[in-house]
Amino acid sequence: MPRFYTVILSALVAIIPLAATEVPDSVAPDSSAVTEVKKKNIINKIIDYFDSTNKESDPSKFDFSVIGGPHYSSDTKFGIGLVAAGQYRNDTVNLELPPSDVSLYLDATTSMFFKIGVSGNNIFKNDRSRLQYDVNVSQVTTKFWGIGYDMDVDDANESKYKYVGSQATVSYVWRVAPNLYIGPEAALNFINARERTKPELWEGQNHATFNLGVGFTLQYDTRDCITCAWHGALVRLDQMFLPRAMFNKSAFSMTELRADYFHPLWHDATIAYEFHTRLTYGNTPWSMLGTLGGSHNMRGYFEGRYRDKCEADVCVELRQHIWHRNGIVAWVGAGTVFPKFSALRFSKILPNYGIGYRWEFKKRVNVRLDLGFGRHQTGFIFSINEAF
Repeated sequence: MPRFYTVILSALVAIIPLAATEVPDSVAPDSSAVTEVKKKNIINKIIDYFDSTNKESDPSKFDFSVIGGPHYSSDTKFGIGLVAAGQYRNDTVNLELPPSDVSLYLDATTSMFFKIGVSGNNIFKNDRSRLQYDVNVSQVTTKFWGIGYDMDVDDANESKYKYVGSQATVSYVWRVAPNLYIGPEAALNFINARERTKPELWEGQNHATFNLGVGFTLQYDTRDCITCAWHGALVRLDQMFLPRAMFNKSAFSMTELRADYFHPLWHDATIAYEFHTRLTYGNTPWSMLGTLGGSHNMRGYFEGRYRDKCEADVCVELRQHIWHRNGIVAWVGAGTVFPKFSALRFSKILPNYGIGYRWEFKKRVNVRLDLGFGRHQTGFIFSINEAF
């Protein structure tokens, strides 16, 4: 990676290098090497650190790197984020298998947003089974427009509340046929809406909700890499049940379907497609309704502005590698929320499009900057890994 570009990137995101270049006591370098190390300032250490983060590593070792610095989101404003990304292999013989990954993330912003969590995919030897998990706690002063498209589209319904929550999702799947996996899944969700400026928008629902569910996940996965696929497909069906017997105040169930397809185009280009839908049945609490917006779907819309019992969205994204560790993307998409299929209306479909920049932090792990546009909304996102 050219050094002048690394300096620019370092200045842009004020990267925090947590792997300083030190000489172990057990090593006796010559005097010239010692002199060279002593001359290195903080910028040189940043350059050396990020020059090495995307190098090919020993498959038998745990490849771990850290990136952090300031960022801005239209939802959460200015903040400081820290992400520690790791890749490793439980199977060091079959290198055609995608590597396992884990991400630790911490974020705090001027809008009193705070989030800390861990997520990852653990692929066991010979890909006989997989463990997938995402656990986080967060707090943010955010906005609420009500429930249903007609309420959400009305700017006059905009209100504020303090979101305090913790979420955990864990699944364990076995390979039952080539590229086909099935297994149990569990999810826990606790959300508390405090300091609501317009409590009537909750339509009498309790501001605090606790939801515990169990179910199963069925997955067909031919992707060459989980964090940044260049080719292959993923079809994932998650079915969750949340009965009163599991201490839920209201009984409901949830079906979520995700279908992704990745296809190489010309040199260093990939076209990526996604269809996603989340359907709930029964007495679904406000905190578990389907929503649009945020970092992964319908980028550019305020996360959670549009919410209802059902949600569906589609996206087509062109990903193009440009030069060294740099790439760009462009996408178009659409989505909507609705209480049931008979209520779907073409006039309520929301458009989405945007552009983004990619920098390869590690092999097949990208730092992404996305600028998304929606109907009367614009959003900027700084994150790690692809949106899908």
